[in-house]
Amino acid sequence: MLDRIMNKKICILNYGSGNIYSLVCALKRLDIDLIITDEKEKIINSSHLIIPGVGSFDSCMNKISGKNLLGLIEDFRNTDKPILGICVGMQILATFGFENNKSKGLDIISGDVDIISKNIKLPHIGWNNLKILSKNKLTENVNSEDYFYFVHSYGFKTKNYENVLTTTDYAEINFTSIVTDNNNVYGTQFHPEKSQISGLKILNNFIKI
Repeated sequence: MLDRIMNKKICILNYGSGNIYSLVCALKRLDIDLIITDEKEKIINSSHLIIPGVGSFDSCMNKISGKNLLGLIEDFRNTDKPILGICVGMQILATFGFENNKSKGLDIISGDVDIISKNIKLPHIGWNNLKILSKNKLTENVNSEDYFYFVHSYGFKTKNYENVLTTTDYAEINFTSIVTDNNNVYGTQFHPEKSQISGLKILNNFIKI
């Protein structure tokens, strides 16, 4: 049974990153107060911020920059309130991305985003479990029997291994599946909103942080 979340206002950052219907539906199942906005005051007054991401690294960064949201994300981070990046929303937490061309990321977690491997079938689409490297509030009650939905060709290669919470195996390749700045910022390569009860565990844990 998932905990009922009270007195929390979750903001999904609205920067035109694609379809967020599944994310909205998943969060509504947790019965929480939810807004979708790019307005500074509403974002700063939220208790949690979710950065979705569909498409390419450079496209997402261009859209965020085009809406003048770079400083706002940093302002929210400085409040120490929790941030969660999902899929490409996780990848843009990096220093640089190399999808299509070299693009500057948010540089919240040091590292680069590049193709997982040139020697395997991509994109990686399907259900995989997580290898949990260290205990964290985000992965509470998550175990090897929980499977999560992935769809991606690029992976986050962090500069510091302590920023990696979980890894995942695909086609004999091990890649990062959850990152953290070890403070208030988290990112999942998989889509928790499309991962059924296992994904709801992650979202529920995030909202409880």
